[in-house]
Parts: sequence; C-alpha cells; structure tokens
Amino acid sequence: MALKISIILLFFAIVIFIGVYTRRHAGDVDGFVLGGRNVGPWLSAFAYGTSYFSAVIFVGYAGQFGWKFGLASTWVGLGNTLIGSLAAWWILGRRTRVMTQHIDAKTMPEYFGKRFGSRALRIAAALIIFIFLIPYTASVYNGLSRLFAMAFSVPYETCVIAMAVLTCIYVVLGGYMATAVNDTFQGVIMLVGIIAVIAAVLNGHGGFSQAVISLSTVPNDVAVSSGLQGAFVSFFGPDWKALLGVIVLTSLGTWGLPQMVQKFYAITSERDITTGAIVSTAFALVVAGGSYFLGGFGRLFGDSIAYSPSGVPIYDSIIPSMLSNLPDILIGITVVLVLSASMSTLSSLVLTSSSTLTLDLIKGNLVKDMDERRQLVYMRVLLVIFVIISAAIALFQYHSSVTFIAQLMGISWGALAGAFLGPFLYGLYSKRITRAAVWVSFIWGVGFTVSNMFIGFIASPINCGAIAMVADLAIVPLVSLFTPKIEQKTVDWCFSGFYEKVLVEKRRALDDPVVASEH
Repeated sequence: MALKISIILLFFAIVIFIGVYTRRHAGDVDGFVLGGRNVGPWLSAFAYGTSYFSAVIFVGYAGQFGWKFGLASTWVGLGNTLIGSLAAWWILGRRTRVMTQHIDAKTMPEYFGKRFGSRALRIAAALIIFIFLIPYTASVYNGLSRLFAMAFSVPYETCVIAMAVLTCIYVVLGGYMATAVNDTFQGVIMLVGIIAVIAAVLNGHGGFSQAVISLSTVPNDVAVSSGLQGAFVSFFGPDWKALLGVIVLTSLGTWGLPQMVQKFYAITSERDITTGAIVSTAFALVVAGGSYFLGGFGRLFGDSIAYSPSGVPIYDSIIPSMLSNLPDILIGITVVLVLSASMSTLSSLVLTSSSTLTLDLIKGNLVKDMDERRQLVYMRVLLVIFVIISAAIALFQYHSSVTFIAQLMGISWGALAGAFLGPFLYGLYSKRITRAAVWVSFIWGVGFTVSNMFIGFIASPINCGAIAMVADLAIVPLVSLFTPKIEQKTVDWCFSGFYEKVLVEKRRALDDPVVASEH
C-alpha cells in the first residue's frame, strides 16, 4: 500500500509542478487557449492522443467491446489509429492550422462564424458544444471507482474530488501549455502501463498462445444462430456489423469533435505536421490497439466480474477484474495510467468548454466590452465551474438510478460529430459549401441522435452516431447544391491564406523551372 500511495503522490506532485512551470505561457488569451500557436509536434501529438483516449476507452469500451467481439475488438483500436489519428492529421492538420490562423479563429464556433460569415452559426455551435461536452466530461470519471476501490479501498467520491481539484489547479495555472506538457508526461505513463499490463495479464494465462486457445473454447452467446465456432478469436468476431459501427463512431468521430481538432490550431510549423502525425499514430496503435486487444480476453475472467441482477455483465468491472491479481507495482502503474487518461481528457474538455463559452457566447453578446484580462478571468472561473458541474453530475449519477445522463453521455460523440464533421471538413477544402448546409448539418446531427435517444428507432446509440456522421458527409454537399452561395468576398478571404508566399527548404519543395523562367 505504501508503494502504491507513493506512486500516486509522486504523480500529483509532477502534475502540479508542470502547471506552475507553464503559467508564463498563459498571460494572454491566445496563450491560454492555444499556447500561443507555438506548440511543438511531440506535445501536439501527445495532447491529441491523450485527449482521444480516456478511462472510458481503457475501462469502459475495452471491457464492453472486448466482451462482445473478443479479439476482433482490436479492429476498433486499429481504426482509431489509421482513421482517427493518421488520416485526421494528414487531411485536417495542415489546412486547419493555416485557415484558423488566417481568419484568427481560436475555437471551432469562431471558425464556423468567420468561415461561413454568420454570427448566428457561431452562437449555435457554441451552444451545441456546451450542451454535449459537459455530460461527456462527466463520463470521464467513470471507471475510476472500481480501480481505486480495488487498489486502495478509496470511496468513489474521494477519487472524483481529487481528480477534479488536481485538474483545476494545473489548467487554471498554465492553460493549454500546461495541458499539453502534462499530456506528454501522462501519455508516456499510458504507453508504459498498457504494455506492462498486457504482458502481465497474458503471462497469468500461460502466455499469448495459451490465452487464445482458452478463449477459442468460450461458447458464442452473441450470435448463436450463426453456428460460428471460436467466435471470440475469429477475424471479425461474432457480429461484424455492430463492430463496424463502433469503428466508425470512435474513429471518424474525432474529425468533428472540437476538443480534438483544436489541437491542430496550435501547431508551430509545417514540419511539425509530419512528426506529429507519426507520433500520434504510434501512440494510438499502442494505447488504443493495446486496450482493445486486452479487453478481447475479458471472457476468460467471466467467473470474477460483476453482473447485474438480470445477468448482464457490468462492463466497467471487466478490466479491473483482469488486473486485480497483478503485483502491487503494476496495480499502482495501472491506477496512474487511468488517472492520466482521465485527467488529460478532462483538462482538454473543460478548457474547450470554458474558452468556447467565453469567446463565442459571452464576449460580444452578453458582455459587450471585454478586454484581454477579463476574458482570461472569465475562462478561468468558468473552467472551475465546469469541473465542479461535471464532478457533481458524475457523483449524482453514481448515487442514483437516473439513466438519462448516461444516455446523453453516450450520444455526445454522435451529436457533436454528426453536427460538425461535414461543415468543418468541407469548409477547409471547398468554396461551395453554403450557410444553409451548415444549419442543416447542425439540425441533423443533434436532432437525429437526440430523437433516437427518446424514440429508439435505432437500437444501438453507437450505430446511431455512426449513421449520423456518415450521412452528414453526404448531406452537406448535397444541400449546398440547391442553396444560395456565401458572399464571394467572404469565401475568398478565408481561402486567401492558402496562397500566401512562404520560403521553404529545397527538401520540402523542389525548384519549378517553368515558374522560374516566368520570373
């Protein structure tokens, strides 16, 4: 116990030190929200990856989908790696950085407002983010209770309050830069922890080969009618259609989440895009791929996990049960791993929420005259308020039988990405996207996922979110064909940043003899 407590206290001390050390970068709004747009590739890559993968992934999703799909759940991690990380960096990274700096957009709502010339769109986007990020923020605390109870016999309330207070301290002090540096530190812990835990769990079942053999004998109770033998070690698992929905939601969804794409706003240079893409992809492969791979062996622990009165597994208990017999040093590392994953995501979410509410709703609408200093005060105060609200929601849900909050958390990715994915992506590349298409996208993403929550015309909220995103990619260009174009002056101004002349090294761009002869 002394060893485990020492590991936690050391982790807390380093996190707070980083917050104090980076406070000089948070002296103005640009520094507090984006680190002065001067964040290097490694910090940006780890900030992206750690915001992507929280305790929801490691404890909740890895346990749930590993139980349902077996080793095929590893495809979810691979999708997160190739689509959610690599493709996102290559397709969104550079153009996001160039356009948002050119039009001076610090948040996603500000991007929508300036890119499509509409103050109303900016306010609507800010409201959507506020409504759906706060419940999602509360879900970040999930998974901590069972791990801390297993390792320290600490009440859930203590875990939530400690994490909330610690996150408040370092984000209020250092803003985005404190978040990015802490994300790098916490990301290293996640990498080491995942590898160590996988090795220890497999070793406890006779190694990889023996664990796979044992898993192959587990009866297939998910798709009995298929008659598939050894379903949980098969290539696509017992239900490939449901698996595809999970891959789409958790991989493509990051392209439309404000706390994710905002990482591209802060990148320093062109060279950093390449480095960041490589580092972020490698991180996702280990953390996401490793988490879902580990969860795929959850059925081997069916005798030790918790079940509801109806006999359904309590998915959050699967991963903790797999770790309960590990050595103390590994349990301590695992607890820090989950704390790191949770705090990095929490800090990103509350920073996005507070900056969006301050810059896009309060400034210029509720408070007409808001100087730099007042903006910083508002963001810091709102950040603390958002952490308190999310912690209160998490505690309320834990002590009640209310399911609405849990449902709202489950659809937040679908609603946000279903509303923002199409207009954000196409807005970076096409001059033909119309203001009406963005409004339809907002209404579609939120309306489709929320109505499904109440009516239930699609049984799985995950499949609902995946459908909302994919359909949005077709809706935006289709509506743009039949609706009035945006003023040419506004469009030309937004895209003019891509045509500014810059000097680059020859290894980045070869001489063009045709261009040279013309000059």
